[in-house]
Amino acid sequence: MELSKAQSTIFEKARARGAGGQGIALTDDVLRALVALVARDLGLPAVAGIDPLDDREYYAMPPAELKANGAVSGLSAYCSLLQVGPVDTDTYFSSLAALHRARLKFANIMRFQETPSLEQVGPRGLLQYGELSPEALGSLLIVRKWLYDIDNRSAQETGYLVEPIIAGAVGGMHMPAKSSPIKREGVGSGRQVDCLKGNNAYEIKMRVTIAASGQGRWGEELSFPADCAASGYTPVLVVFDGTANPKLSKLCNAFQQHGGQAHIGEDAWRHLQSESGPTMGAFIKKYIQAPLDDLLVKTPTELPAFHLQLQRSSIKIRVGAEEVRFDRTEAAPPTADAMPDDADTALPGPD
Repeated sequence: MELSKAQSTIFEKARARGAGGQGIALTDDVLRALVALVARDLGLPAVAGIDPLDDREYYAMPPAELKANGAVSGLSAYCSLLQVGPVDTDTYFSSLAALHRARLKFANIMRFQETPSLEQVGPRGLLQYGELSPEALGSLLIVRKWLYDIDNRSAQETGYLVEPIIAGAVGGMHMPAKSSPIKREGVGSGRQVDCLKGNNAYEIKMRVTIAASGQGRWGEELSFPADCAASGYTPVLVVFDGTANPKLSKLCNAFQQHGGQAHIGEDAWRHLQSESGPTMGAFIKKYIQAPLDDLLVKTPTELPAFHLQLQRSSIKIRVGAEEVRFDRTEAAPPTADAMPDDADTALPGPD
């Protein structure tokens, strides 16, 4: 099968090393496994030349274990998949590859994230000095900062992952500010757009909270629908958490006052499903909505006991009766991606 330019680009982006110093390249054994997973998800015949996978679902496998031997290359397997798959099979494959690469990258982040020094966090101890011994308080400050850094990286990496997947699912594209047709007040500099599809300019959020945030950033959010309308586009707000609060109401009103739409909570998921079509709708449901719903339903209101042991060679985290371990290395870490000051507000991290 001869690939189109778009299909070839999708495959090359899927296997190429991701951006940043900690990016991950996908090898043929991983690409074959991804092809096999897509075929299984979509009810397609098994692709010839790939050894069968076990019966575990994707999220039941540690990321490093997703591999498949076979007699065909990753590219040949991908071509065979597209021959029998429905429309958007290439986008489904691309999205699954992006998800897997992001999970592998985050495993690397856990491995290399440096332990902060007391010099970095020591002044914060003045607020609690005397409540614990200096030894205990210093240790608490270091662990607390390490967890904060990991949480920020998690928010950043998830934002980089989910936003393009959603844009691709609805048939649109992410637009950086420099090439965006959405201009400030219709004539100024360009504005970044989460997803541009036809005449619709999407602002995509997991949640909007009443937490205090920079007034400049909140002003930017409120001005987005006006800039869309002034540029000749329809602003569309999608917020997956439907918890009501004054900020969310104000943002919805701003979109509607400028001829836009606001899809909140379950309506946001329904809108995404309707715009995605059956193939990518199935991906969104299986790999994004279902895991998030599962977390929301099953996370207890009374949290279990938590234990963290942060060492040079490993991290052990025990939550209740369950334990997970991450091996670490003292080798110099790869060049980390730049983390913006507001990484913790990136989609879909916390506000």
